[in-house]
Amino acid sequence: MTHLSTPVLPQIPDIVISRLPIYLRTLRLLKDQGIEVTSSQELGELLGLSSAQIRKDLSHFGEFGKQGTGYNVAYLCDQLEKILKVDCVWPVILVGAGYLGHALASYTGFEHRGFRIVAVFDNDPEKIGSAIGAITVQPVEALPAAVKQHRCQIAIIAVPASAAQQVANQLIEVGIKSILCYAPITLTVPPHIRVEYIDPVIHFQHMTFYLEKGCIEE
Repeated sequence: MTHLSTPVLPQIPDIVISRLPIYLRTLRLLKDQGIEVTSSQELGELLGLSSAQIRKDLSHFGEFGKQGTGYNVAYLCDQLEKILKVDCVWPVILVGAGYLGHALASYTGFEHRGFRIVAVFDNDPEKIGSAIGAITVQPVEALPAAVKQHRCQIAIIAVPASAAQQVANQLIEVGIKSILCYAPITLTVPPHIRVEYIDPVIHFQHMTFYLEKGCIEE
């Protein structure tokens, strides 16, 4: 099996990039189960995608298998980790030490997938100085020093919608390049800043369209 050099990323549709972490997650599960070889057909059945789509997506980055023999699971895992740059651990800062922020900072599942929350910030005097595991909540004013110290490029916003834009502005000002936003708002950011959104209510509302109405009566 050979691996060709990665093309310049702007040539690759973002929808393809968005599927790679899903492929990687599935391959890691197969690897944990002791499965050594898989196929695009098997991956497609697990993910609800066509085998042709999976082969086409992977072909943007090289040749990872041979017809008739499939993919070596461990090898393809390693290659996708390199493509997604998660063959290392990325330092991440978190702004917002409320219930959600506390849960995120306490979650142990990030690190083995390439991310570590290294600092938590809040503007509430009652939260500043408190501990979340081994991390002490710092004031927002300490952001610049922490970003420089840890060489962070990624931040999580877990604050109310009313504060999210201001927090995003502060993060961008101190050098953050990518933001994972849990606030229910669409941020206004410069074109070079990457933002991903997680809003469970949006997903709930998508699902309820397909359900028979069964609301709780107040």
